[in-house]
Amino acid sequence: MDRVRQPKTPKKLIPVIRDEDTKRLLDGCRGRSFVNLRDEALIRLYYSTGARLSEVGNLMLDDVDMNTESVRFHGKGSRDRRVRFGPETARAFSRYLRARAKRRGADQVPNLWLAERGARPLLPNGIKVRLKRLGLAVGVDGVHAHRWRHNFAHEWHRAGGDTGDLMLLLGWTSEDMPRYYGASAAAERAQESQTRIRIGERV
Repeated sequence: MDRVRQPKTPKKLIPVIRDEDTKRLLDGCRGRSFVNLRDEALIRLYYSTGARLSEVGNLMLDDVDMNTESVRFHGKGSRDRRVRFGPETARAFSRYLRARAKRRGADQVPNLWLAERGARPLLPNGIKVRLKRLGLAVGVDGVHAHRWRHNFAHEWHRAGGDTGDLMLLLGWTSEDMPRYYGASAAAERAQESQTRIRIGERV
């Protein structure tokens, strides 16, 4: 067995969801209905925090702090962390929370996200199905929450962000994860450098 070579497993780059696709999804949520406001807040939170499907889906009302524009995520291994979100997400949250407060029986449900009908929570699996349907409606394939997590890490690496800070924000304990997620950013930077070199050769 010492002489047998281990098979090489192919390493694929992490697929990211581009900003233009996120914009198309947000455009598909335009409107003043409860569902429109909820879906916009969901998408913006995934985009601005890079949180896991379950972390966003299992949020309670008490986890949201509008004063600091932040949420408390309950991560893997019972590790909580507080993450801030941007002003656009804050505005989307404010609109959703006002609409939520008007729902009959909503004050009896501790979960942040409510289903379209009745005072029932919208759980992670329901969010997964909803995101897929939104993607199909606007022509964006393969929409799921983890792609925004990929995108968050990708853009963080492209901007030269600190790996330790990224681990704290995304709730990672192993440095293998940021290296894995950073591969796509490294490949993109290499392609951009190659393009600049080629342009220089033509001058």
